[in-house]
Amino acid sequence: MSDIVSCGRPVAPGREVGAMRWLVMGAGATGGYVGGRLAAAGIPVTFVARGAHLAALKEHGLRLHSRLGDLHLPVHATDRPADAGPVDVVLFAVKSYDTEAAMAQVADAVGPGTAILCIQNGVDNEERLAARFGAERVLGGAIRIEATIAAPGVIVHSSPFARLEFGPWAGPAGPREQTMLADLTRAGIDAALVEDARRAVWEKFLFLCSAAGVTSVTRATIGEVLSCPESRELFQQAVSEVAAVAAARGVDLGGDAVARTMAFVDGLPPAMRTSMQRDIEQGRRIELDALSGAVVRYGRAAGVPTPAHAFLYAALRPAALAAERAYAAPAH
Repeated sequence: MSDIVSCGRPVAPGREVGAMRWLVMGAGATGGYVGGRLAAAGIPVTFVARGAHLAALKEHGLRLHSRLGDLHLPVHATDRPADAGPVDVVLFAVKSYDTEAAMAQVADAVGPGTAILCIQNGVDNEERLAARFGAERVLGGAIRIEATIAAPGVIVHSSPFARLEFGPWAGPAGPREQTMLADLTRAGIDAALVEDARRAVWEKFLFLCSAAGVTSVTRATIGEVLSCPESRELFQQAVSEVAAVAAARGVDLGGDAVARTMAFVDGLPPAMRTSMQRDIEQGRRIELDALSGAVVRYGRAAGVPTPAHAFLYAALRPAALAAERAYAAPAH
C-alpha cells in the first residue's frame, strides 16, 4: 500500500524536519489515534501492537474514521519496541493492567534522552514509570476521547473532541516539551502543555473513573445514566468521592470540581459509552483496579469514605475476575 490519505486529502510522505521520533507503546484506539495523526503529518512513528491488530497494521496500514477527518496510511508496526531503537518519545498507552509487562518490554527503546508520555487511564501509572525510568523522563497526560478498535487495523473516533493535556511529572517544562507540543500541533491534535500534570490527570480521573464504573454497572449510555435521577445521583456521588480523595492526596481540583465535572458530562453526546463498558460487554479484561479500585484503596489509606466506588468495585469484580480467568486460559 503506497497511498496516504488524510482528511480526504493526499499527504506528502517523508519525515517532517525537526520532528521527534515517537514510539506508540500500545497502539489501541487511543494510542492509535494519536500515533496515526502524527504519522500522517510526516512525523516518524513506530506502532507497538499484537495479534490480529498488528497483522492488519502491517498488511493494510492504519485506517482511522473520525469526525475530525479520516485517514488511511501505511505504518511501521511491530511487537518488539527494540526494533525502533532508542526513540525521542514513548507514548505509553497500554491498558493499566499491562503496565508492568509493557515497562519491561519498552526498556530497549528508552535511550538517554527519551521522554515517556503516559496517557493511560488511572492516577498511579506515572509514579510506576518514574520508579522504573526516573521522574525526569516522565510526563503525565490526560486525553479526552471516545475511540474504539472497530476491526483489526481500523480505529473509529466517535466523539466530537480529542483533547490532550500533558506536562512534566517533575520539574518545569523545557525545550523537549515544547518540541513535543509542536509535533502534536503540527499533526492537528488539540494539545496543550500544562504546568500541573498531576492536576490534569486527576481532573480527567474525576470524570473517567466515575463514568466507567456507573456505565459498566448499569450497562447504559452516559445519557441514560444522567437522565435517570437515581443513577445520576450515584454518578455525582462517585465524582464527589474522587474529588475528596484527590484533596486528601494533596491535589487541589478546586471547590467547584464536582459541579464542573457534572457540567462537562451534561454536554457529552447522550449515546456515549465508556471503553470499560464495552470491554465488559465483550468479555475482555477491565481496568477496575486502576479506577474504582484505586479510589477505594486511596480513600481507605487517607480515611476518606468511598461508598459509591466500593459498591462499583464490588459489583464489577466478578466480571473482572471472569475475564482474567479467561485471559489466563491455555489459549493465551
